[in-house]
Amino acid sequence: MTATATTPPGTSRGDEPLLSVRDLRVTFQRRGEQPFRAVDGVSFDVRPGQTVGLVGESGCGKSVTSLAIMGLLPRRGNTVEGEASFEGTNLLSLGQDDMRDRRGRDIAMIFQDPLSSLNPVVPVGLQVTEVLERHRGMSRKAARPVARDLLQRVGIPDPDRRLKDYPHQMSGGMRQRALIAMALACAPRLLIADEPTTALDVTIQAQILALLKELVVETGTALVMITHDLGVVAGLCDEVNVLYGGRIVERGDRHELFADPRHPYTAGLLGSIPRLDAPRGERLTPIPGSVADNLPWADACAFAPRCFNRIETCTQRTPELEESYRRALRCFNPVEATR
Repeated sequence: MTATATTPPGTSRGDEPLLSVRDLRVTFQRRGEQPFRAVDGVSFDVRPGQTVGLVGESGCGKSVTSLAIMGLLPRRGNTVEGEASFEGTNLLSLGQDDMRDRRGRDIAMIFQDPLSSLNPVVPVGLQVTEVLERHRGMSRKAARPVARDLLQRVGIPDPDRRLKDYPHQMSGGMRQRALIAMALACAPRLLIADEPTTALDVTIQAQILALLKELVVETGTALVMITHDLGVVAGLCDEVNVLYGGRIVERGDRHELFADPRHPYTAGLLGSIPRLDAPRGERLTPIPGSVADNLPWADACAFAPRCFNRIETCTQRTPELEESYRRALRCFNPVEATR
């Protein structure tokens, strides 16, 4: 079967997808070098009020997928193919001006590193009001109290003072909250969060995740969560897409995926994290090698060199993404079902 995203039967969301990504491919080309395909045929749907996770190690194509959807990849040196349909409009076909109008207003993104994402020489308050002025046509004077309320909404204490602060005067957690405030300024219908809890301590991480979950519930915003942290997925996502080598290798409901991982890569990711219910002294089982130890998808399964469950076919043929009742799987020799 072809790699298409389908609505799991029995789902409580009958709405049409807000974002429908089909066969997204991103290829980077440098002069004198072979083309490199970072995203290779990714397809998934996101519905209003739904949180969809893109999971995998660094280098699997998660962030490139989000940047392609947002139109933020460099103008030269890459080719983007496929479709990213937002309310019936293919975002990949929009011109720069049209896409700039949608970014921040209809679609917003929370970037991974707030310190490098915020302008270091501009007060945080001015960076928040700039979004309101650009997309909502507000004057700076009218936008300031709205910016204050946004900072307060995301849990920044003493927002009047913080409006005047520069990014370096804030902690990492406050900077991340300020980025979330900017993303929410125009009440976007789709929010993409690219590893929003990276480099934050566990307490602040929990607060940020609780804030995102609350916003999805209160506003019905669709959320795409990009992360390598399966703990984040367990507490936030409704549906999970596991990426490897630029392709989705497994998709499923969060509860089913954690209870019964079928792809060896998914099982390896779960086996690499500590568990509170594990016996004392039990060692973790890391995935051997790195994401660079791949085979070309055109000739084999890219994960085969690192796979504990590989068979001869894995190095000779390309596995297709097979859709079933509530799952999708790309594997010739899946992990045996626990049920």
